[in-house]
Amino acid sequence: MFKKVCLFAGNGNPTLANEIAQHLEMPLAKVRVERFSDGESWVEIKENVRGVDAYIVQPTCAPANDNLMELLIISDALRRASAGNITAVIPYYGYGRQDRKVAPRTPITSKLVADLIVCAGVQRVVCMDLHAGQIQGFFNIPVDNLFSMPVMLNDYLRKNFNRDVVFVSPDAGGVERTRAYSKRMDAGLAIVDKRRERANVSEVMNVIGDVTGKDCVIIDDLVDTAGTLCNAAKALKEAGARRVVACATHAVLSGPALDRVRDSVLDELVVTNSIPLSETGRALGKIKVLSVANLLAEAIRRIHHSDSVSSLFV
Repeated sequence: MFKKVCLFAGNGNPTLANEIAQHLEMPLAKVRVERFSDGESWVEIKENVRGVDAYIVQPTCAPANDNLMELLIISDALRRASAGNITAVIPYYGYGRQDRKVAPRTPITSKLVADLIVCAGVQRVVCMDLHAGQIQGFFNIPVDNLFSMPVMLNDYLRKNFNRDVVFVSPDAGGVERTRAYSKRMDAGLAIVDKRRERANVSEVMNVIGDVTGKDCVIIDDLVDTAGTLCNAAKALKEAGARRVVACATHAVLSGPALDRVRDSVLDELVVTNSIPLSETGRALGKIKVLSVANLLAEAIRRIHHSDSVSSLFV
């Protein structure tokens, strides 16, 4: 089915890369990725790629700088080996939250990373649930920003919830994303309004919408330290919610996140495998992981055969 195409994997998420390869019924190409004693990354492509369309599966999750450099170096190695088209499949786009200047003399690192990726020789990017949609405009090459919504809906939500459910945005910025879920499930919509009345006073969480006696599903693109998520879940329970579940595409889960999730009133946290979950996270018992390998594999298949990928943006 596939001619003149190779699928490469960095060390960012080799398990996901293997799953994608299985869906595409093709082996991962041989690439040697090592580190020198001083920490520098070194890459060697172990097979002929002249004229071959190359797809590199590499999220830029923690350790973000190491994974980003691996992606750049693999891209450069492929370009210098005369590969055809080079596509970076980045399930999680690191530095995505630094997408604008929030204070004087601060960087827009999302744009910097985009420039680095293009300079390394990448000719197309496939990513998932960018933190800010405008990041697509930071690239001067085609960008396909897929959404995990089909996976969340088909593999979890429709199997576990009926129409008596309310989808909740944990802040005002996520309302559009949450409305898309509620629309497809023909369900209610609520918002957790977080505000601080004055300095050094704890935040007040106000629930906008009726959640009394309802199953609530909090929708977010990522969960990092889980502070906002757990506080939102607590506010929903206090407002009379019967059950609170959270769905987030990217399980960053840094710092005290796992402890907070364990001690929270959340019944379950549902994430995807765009970022590999740690052993501690898997042992927690509250986190369910859904695979996006099929979605990414289908995107690769359609791109390679020059078919439309618009139906994947659901």
